[in-house]
Formats: sequence, structure tokens, C-alpha cells
Amino acid sequence: MKFNSDEPVERLKSKNNPAPGFRRLSYSIPVLFLSLSVLFNNSCEDKAYNARIIETSRSGHKLINTQTLVFSSGKSELPHITLRPEERYQRIAGFGGSFTESSARVLNGLSKEKRKQIIHAYFSPEGAGYSLTRTHMGSCDFSLSNYTYAPVPGDTELSHFSIEEDREDLIPLIKDAMSVEGASFRIVSSAWTAPPWMKDNNDWNGGSLLQEYYDTWARYFCRYIEEYRKEGIPIWAVTTLNEPLGNDAQWESMIFTPEQMAEFVKNNLGPAFEEENIDTKIMIYDQNRENLREWAECILGDSAAAKYVWGTAVHWYSSTIDWYPEELSYVNEKYPDKQLMHTEGCIDAQVPAWKDDKWYWSREATDWGYYYAAEEYKHLHPKYVPVYRYARDIIGGLNSYITGWIDWNMVLNDRGGPNHAENWCAAPVLVNPETGEVYYTPIYYVMCHFSKYIRPGAVRIGIDIDARDLMATALVNPDGSIIVVVLNQTETTGEFSLQLEGNHAEVTIPGSALQSIIIN
Repeated sequence: MKFNSDEPVERLKSKNNPAPGFRRLSYSIPVLFLSLSVLFNNSCEDKAYNARIIETSRSGHKLINTQTLVFSSGKSELPHITLRPEERYQRIAGFGGSFTESSARVLNGLSKEKRKQIIHAYFSPEGAGYSLTRTHMGSCDFSLSNYTYAPVPGDTELSHFSIEEDREDLIPLIKDAMSVEGASFRIVSSAWTAPPWMKDNNDWNGGSLLQEYYDTWARYFCRYIEEYRKEGIPIWAVTTLNEPLGNDAQWESMIFTPEQMAEFVKNNLGPAFEEENIDTKIMIYDQNRENLREWAECILGDSAAAKYVWGTAVHWYSSTIDWYPEELSYVNEKYPDKQLMHTEGCIDAQVPAWKDDKWYWSREATDWGYYYAAEEYKHLHPKYVPVYRYARDIIGGLNSYITGWIDWNMVLNDRGGPNHAENWCAAPVLVNPETGEVYYTPIYYVMCHFSKYIRPGAVRIGIDIDARDLMATALVNPDGSIIVVVLNQTETTGEFSLQLEGNHAEVTIPGSALQSIIIN
């Protein structure tokens, strides 16, 4: 396995690039690159582009090669999607999902052959080719119980620090993923809480880190990274804390204010990494996008803290329909040298549908906010179509400067667990632990449309859409191939003209379908 952990994921942006809406996306300030001008010249002659379409649809297609495109010069009367490869924006870190103790335990209950098949389905280049992953530092809601690596109260020297709890399930899963032929992925680690003895409420849930333990908590991160390194597992990045607003203390959690997080990064975590020569990247925030601006301005606006920060991590649980393009684009504009990464999202707060593909294509899913959000926020949490929620959030996020997108649990049982907090959720792959049956939900195939075909180092390019009701994004891979991902959320078959440097190809997209168009 290779990690390419030193490869920069930089932002190549056009300063005045607007945030996209559902229909028309237009990026008008070009930045010219010689490599692309050689590949795509301004001639309007017919080009011998080799293009094919991979499709997943409500009708039953799952990553099926449905069309081969023929480009020709001239005009088309169809609505168009025009690619502008000379306009370049952010560079992509990758796509993937999360290693959790729950996922590892479910996989351990399967036969060796089925376990291997699922791991290969996620990490092999022939499968999803996941290139970006996340795991938990200590326990989380998708652990089997509460645990910490520093269980002895008052152990400020971390003399009893141990990752032994991870050796039964979590570490073997990560190592098995690393051993898949052709696998190449990075790991982001997040802590849900400090050990209870470091907190003002001496509890797993809620509470705040006591000031006297800020330095100990920073060195806890260093020890974790070092112990995982000894296991042969490099940690590419950490987030300062998962969901610092606290989750209403329903499971492992800890409160940080923006000011406290800025203090911790600049006075403790950043200097500790510097002292220990740790090059693991630091991401701040790691919660929902509606509060992104406040946190970014407080921490990234503090130069003493910002110098240690690689980027900002976000989740999607504040809405089932809005990906907050204005918030993402604002932070990108104000802090262009810092990255934006989605680090968690899932179909939350319900038992998943088992072997029912139509459910994932229907407006039946609910989330926590459908039942519990304050009345003024209920409109952000209607029933939704799971496939659309994933595809729309990823496409919209990419068009709003997201550099990577990580799903939550890779595998769960058919009840949405195991989960010590009884916080049931869905995963792209589900398992019936009694029968050993495995169900690859439509969400797995949606993730493949991005993770398999958009590779680390890809750069988002300009796109202009006047094809009604379609969402799309476009990127150029390091090998020069262009990937266009198109989502049709209507039930009606649509047609559009895909235009590139004066040439076009006519494309048909069925209703309720997701397409990846691969142009070589």
C-alpha cells in the first residue's frame, strides 16, 4: 500500500468563482495551464475523444457501462453542459469511508472469504478504490463500549497509555485494507472526547477539557500517532475534536468553543507536533456547516493558531437538502490557503432498509432533525431520497471547494449497529449477522461514482450548465482523463449536449440516475 502522505492537496482557485445553485454553474475567470492547453487546444475540429458513461439508476443499473460517446464539431440544439478545462480550482485529496470498531466487529463475524470480499470491494482499484478514510481516536458512538488510551486518572505523563483496545478489531481491519493489492489511502483520526478524568464533569459525555490538561491532551495525540506508526499505520491528519458543540451529551463528546479550540491549537497541539517532529496535518472544527463561518473566522483569523492548521473539517447533519455553498465558498474566499474537507455523513437516526433498493431511491428517509429540530429549522430536515442526498452533497460540495469527502461507517449490521449508544444508522454495506448475508446498498454504488473515477490529485475544472434539473461537476485526473458526474433527480429521461473545446457529444440520462462520464 502507498500513502503519498507528503503530496500537497492545494487549492488552485479562481478568486471570483461563485457558489453553485441547483441548475446553472458558471465559472468565468480563467487560469491557463500549459499542460491543459497542450491537451485541449482551441481548434473546433472533430476530436477523437474516447468517452464512456458509467451509470447507476433507480431502474437497476449499478455502475453499468451504458453508452460510448462520439464527439463531433458543430452545434447541438440540446441543452448543454460545457466543460472549461482551462479553469482550474481545488485539488482533490480523495473519497472514502470510516474504519470504526462497529464495522470491524461486524466484519469479524463473517467468514474469512466474505470479509475479504467486502474489504476488497472498498479498497481494490477494481472496487470502490477508497483513497481517504477516517477513524476514531478512543471510543465513539460506533464502538462497542466506552474506552480511552489513558484510563488511569491523573496520569499526566501518560505512563499507562495503550492502544490495546484497538488491536482486536480496528487495527486488524486497517491493516487488512492496507494489504489489498493496489490499495492507496490516507487516514484522518478524530477524538470524540478526552478521558473523563481530564474533563470538568468527569464523564464520557459532554463536559469541557480542564485547562490544566490542555498540554496532556496534546501529548495524547502525539502518543496515539506514534503508537499507530509503530503498527505500520501512518496517520495523515487529525481533527482537533469530533463535533465540539457536544451532541447534547448523548454519547462520547466534549465541548470546545471556537476560542478554546484556537487556544488549544496554537498553545498546545501545534507546538507539541512541532516539538515531536510530527508532520500529521491538523484540521479544525469537524461539525455541521451552518456554523462554519464563525469557527473559521475565530481560528483561521488567528494567525498564531492558523499557522498550524491545514484545513477545516465539516459534517452534513444540519440539513438533508442544503450543502451550504455560501458558507463553504465564503471560507474558501477568505482563507484560500486552507482546505475544506467533509469528514462525516450518513443516513442517521434510523434502522437501515434491508435488501430494498427502491427505498434508497425514494423520498422516505428521515434524520434526527425530522423529529427533534427546533420548529424554525424543521424545513431543513424534510424526508429525502438517500441516493440524492449523497450525490447532491458531494457534487455541490465539490463545486463549493470541498477537497475530500468521507462517509461514516463502511459496514454495519442490518439493525444499524452494533452501537453502544443505540444511535442506529445506515452504511453502504449491510450484513445480517445471523445468516451472513451481505447487502451492497445503492449508496455503495453512489460512492463508487466518485471514489473509483476521481483520483487523488484530480483538479476541479470549470463547468457551465443550462440543462434543466441536472446537477454536475467536472474534474481532470492526474492521468489527464476528465470525469464529469451528472445527477438527474427527476423521473424524466433527459438529453443534453456535452461540449468540450468546440466539440460536442449528445448524452441521454434516464430519470433517477447518476452518471460518471469518463473522457480520455
